[in-house]
Amino acid sequence: MAPSMLIEGGHVVTVDAAGTEHARGWIAVRDGRIVALGEGAAPSDVRDAFPDRIDASGALVTPGLVNTHHHLYQWLTRGMAQDAILFDWLVALYPTWARIDADSVGAAAAGAMAVLARSGCTTVADHHYVFPRGAGDLVGAIVHEADDLGLRLTATRGSMDLGESDGGLPPDFAVETTDDALTASAAAVTRYHDASPGSMVHVAIAPCSPFSVTSDLLRESATLARDLGARLHTHGSETVEEAAFCQERFGMGPTDYLEDLGWLGADVWMAHCVHMSDHDIARFADTGTGVAHCPSSNARLAAGISPVRAMVDAGVPVGLGVDGAASNEHGRLGGEIRQAVLAARLRDGAGAMSVRDSLRLATIGGARVLGREAEIGSLEPGKLADIAVWELGAVEHAGIADPVAALGLGSLPVLRRLLVHGRDVVADGRLVRADEAAIARRVVAEGQRLRG
Repeated sequence: MAPSMLIEGGHVVTVDAAGTEHARGWIAVRDGRIVALGEGAAPSDVRDAFPDRIDASGALVTPGLVNTHHHLYQWLTRGMAQDAILFDWLVALYPTWARIDADSVGAAAAGAMAVLARSGCTTVADHHYVFPRGAGDLVGAIVHEADDLGLRLTATRGSMDLGESDGGLPPDFAVETTDDALTASAAAVTRYHDASPGSMVHVAIAPCSPFSVTSDLLRESATLARDLGARLHTHGSETVEEAAFCQERFGMGPTDYLEDLGWLGADVWMAHCVHMSDHDIARFADTGTGVAHCPSSNARLAAGISPVRAMVDAGVPVGLGVDGAASNEHGRLGGEIRQAVLAARLRDGAGAMSVRDSLRLATIGGARVLGREAEIGSLEPGKLADIAVWELGAVEHAGIADPVAALGLGSLPVLRRLLVHGRDVVADGRLVRADEAAIARRVVAEGQRLRG
């Protein structure tokens, strides 16, 4: 059982529906769940019942951050194709990615998730879509590394079946057959998806993108996922090149094309959604389709700035994502809070995104996108104790007028503590359950082997 504890003395930002904050608050945790919280000093009966305490004085306390989109395996290919747009970047990297195996994916996942944890992330959604023949159990390797680190995981079994010879972007050696992809997707969900309350592992089905997947695979994946009770994920409306591809090949834009194949709904979320018309936004809002907003990666690949303010105002579920570490080399989810603020303001003006709006995207917004808003994403009684305690006493943030601005406008604070299900994952900025130096050595060795 997870330990019981009392977190007290910090500036608590609950991210509940009312936006409740406690300038000096407390949170009681028992068996991995929040049982009570409030303003000021904890009542004497609470203090008596919870003798183990975390001192959060001078700290900011928020829900753990929720990463809605990543490609963990790409941690081994950071720093490559540095000045390319998406399509050119993919073409440059496909040959290296086609050599991954369970060992390299495990090392990459450990490195990427270690950095995510140290940036406040408690739930990781990963989109893995490259499955070379004979590579081993790649989804299983990611599940194993998340368990070792103590992070909550939404893994996906992705796929590509539209090779270059059939008009797709990926080379033929990097794709699977449609039937193989569907069979493997069903097997991954059956083996690893845990739908029980408080689950540490969910699995979704995630064909890669309109330019790397056939219409048959998209359509049949939607049917399969709904038969299995799993969610659906893909890339959508990321670049102008993708929009041109869909228009030329299907006679419609990405949103209409995906909707025609059964890919809009409250059980679906899409990464990026940069080039969205008013019609597209309305269809996402009407159907409850979610969006993983990845501002740093969008900038790195010159994809554009997503209309996040318009989507949020329309009622679209929106969360934040790091995206693949080969298109966002810093890999820190906490940093995306600031990036989302800045990107929205560049697009729509100074009032387009407040720091609290962006924190909401990174927490309850992401939880909603992943279908877990009843359990994570805010600090409320009954929810899982996924909690970040951010140090604000160091020189970078000492005396800051608004503690939330430390996340939304300042440099990323160090974590005093990070809890997942009430258990320590990070303490004083360092991983608790894993050896960071050993992870770094694995990353170096596997990266050298992969790049050959």
